[in-house]
Amino acid sequence: MPSRKKTPQASFDFGSYAGHLVAGVDEVGRGPLAGAVIAAAVILDPEKPIAGLTDSKKLSEKKRDQLFDIIKRDALAWAVGRAEVEEIDTLNILHASMLAMKRAVEQLQPAAEFAQVDGNRCPNLLIPSEAIVKGDLTVPCISAASIIAKVTRDREMEVLDQQYPGYGLARHKGYPTQDHIEALQKLGPSVIHRRSFGPVAALVEKIK
Repeated sequence: MPSRKKTPQASFDFGSYAGHLVAGVDEVGRGPLAGAVIAAAVILDPEKPIAGLTDSKKLSEKKRDQLFDIIKRDALAWAVGRAEVEEIDTLNILHASMLAMKRAVEQLQPAAEFAQVDGNRCPNLLIPSEAIVKGDLTVPCISAASIIAKVTRDREMEVLDQQYPGYGLARHKGYPTQDHIEALQKLGPSVIHRRSFGPVAALVEKIK
């Protein structure tokens, strides 16, 4: 759920845009063989700077969890968007990722006026946006979005591990590790596996 807080008077300055309603946007889960792709959008409060923000992959799980709670508490707004396995298989992972990011931005309250997106392309938004390669490492609001997205997805995969035991989802979070591939070969794909992805598609074809 997005947070709702009073708009501060301080502002950021991003080139042609001068304002404080700047959303950082990032997604997690392009590479896994299972589960949704999850995106987050975060508008930081300039009156409440958050120390330690960086690419979520550079942080320990403990530190990510701590920052996750701080971001939710202190950000001006945050929201999570997602694209499900069926959408990934229908649209392809790139377009599904763009859709998840679009959904995250559209849920923000207050609404963003400008978006900074990690990577080299932006989703189709109704507001101006810019893509920033490695933005999750260098731009605080994108770093915050990367943390919200990763912690949300990791926790979801831990829940799915209980619902679909045997694949090791809590350990590898759905990524194509050797033990995941071996479990797929033994158990076959579950309903949360992406059938458009090579290793899963090959197994589906084999058991037809």
